[in-house]
Amino acid sequence: MTDGGRILHQEIIRKKRDGQELTTSEIDFLVSGLVRGALSEGQAAALAMAIFFRGMSIAESVSLTRALRDSGRKLHWPKDVFNGPVVDKHSTGGVGDNVSLILAPMLAAVGAFVPMISGRGLGHTGGTLDKLESIPGYQTRPDLSLLKETVRQAGCAIIGQTVDLAPADARLYAIRDVTATVESIPLITASILSKKLAAGLDALVLDVKVGTGAFMATEDAARTLAETLVAVGQGAGLKMSAILTDMNEPLASTAGNALEVINAICFLTGNGESRVRQVVMSLGEQVLVLCGMAPSRDDARTRLEQVLANGRAAERFQRMVALLGGPGDLIDRPEKYLPTANIVRPIFSHVSGTVHSIDARALGLAVVALGGGRENHEAPIDHSVGLSALAARNSAVGRDVPLAIVHARDEPAAQAAEAMVRSAYRLGETTAPEPLVRIHIR
Repeated sequence: MTDGGRILHQEIIRKKRDGQELTTSEIDFLVSGLVRGALSEGQAAALAMAIFFRGMSIAESVSLTRALRDSGRKLHWPKDVFNGPVVDKHSTGGVGDNVSLILAPMLAAVGAFVPMISGRGLGHTGGTLDKLESIPGYQTRPDLSLLKETVRQAGCAIIGQTVDLAPADARLYAIRDVTATVESIPLITASILSKKLAAGLDALVLDVKVGTGAFMATEDAARTLAETLVAVGQGAGLKMSAILTDMNEPLASTAGNALEVINAICFLTGNGESRVRQVVMSLGEQVLVLCGMAPSRDDARTRLEQVLANGRAAERFQRMVALLGGPGDLIDRPEKYLPTANIVRPIFSHVSGTVHSIDARALGLAVVALGGGRENHEAPIDHSVGLSALAARNSAVGRDVPLAIVHARDEPAAQAAEAMVRSAYRLGETTAPEPLVRIHIR
């Protein structure tokens, strides 16, 4: 890039720093610079910080999302081969949230196609790719031909972002991660939606978490994010809706990679937990209505319940796993393939009582401390560790009923996690239950 080009980048960054609205052509120029390396690391960091403090209008966010989408390959799903809607779901991250593993094969079983591009764990939250990588042989980064063949045959494929899909977003995200600008709503929005738009979707539903285990701790912040995501997605031509769901306690009773896969398999084979079921059904109903596969949410729920009851959803999950390199009988014998921890034992409270409140974030951090999450992007993960049988709010605990069961690689890790789990639980009076699904945004 010439000196003049660098000055032009600088002037656009200055414009955003001063709170002015950027044009589509200016945003396209900045994103092009990200891809070509013409925008320096310092300039990219300055841009991220300017957006963090000054924000972006919906129009700017739509332009940024489209520019990030157009920075790489876009997937196409010809209707003569994929004769149903192409749909997806996205969660903003929580503890014990394995909904993707369950919902993708359910949607596939009713006739949708689900190319789900997922991520790794971030901070205290678990990552869908980390869960799937606990399955021996499972390829989270297949080539395009295997991805399409898996979606054609299984109806779903849960994979990671490839290097040629929205590459400008990957670079911008790495810069956000080291410049304390991850929480910027316009940048979150563009990052999520650029990858979803590049995947060639017809419809997308969002699960925006709110509470102690969420990135958005307050309902106002979560609602702002959800409304922005829906407005920008619709502005970019995507059918969208969102729900706000409670994350003041783990969604499932397990947190940890292999443990959450087992939990998902139990759900698909007829032993689903009620909290997980509520979120799965709410999201699934919205997808089917959005893409025109069901005339009402009641009809959508009936269809989703049918594919659970008749085993077709479980069969789709198994087919996806096998096509992407995993074992062909995982559903039938998960204990044969999924790793198990060296130490498995209950964690008891020092006193008996009723669970009044839970610091879900602290439980997520306990899983990270056990080795089940990353403290940095390069850190390895122990897929066998985590927590199971997590006590829910308003449940009784004591000498015979544990707060949780710890799965640890060694004694020091187990002891450290036990202390963290005990500190995450507060015993006291019974509390009025909070609604799990709080708000619907369309």
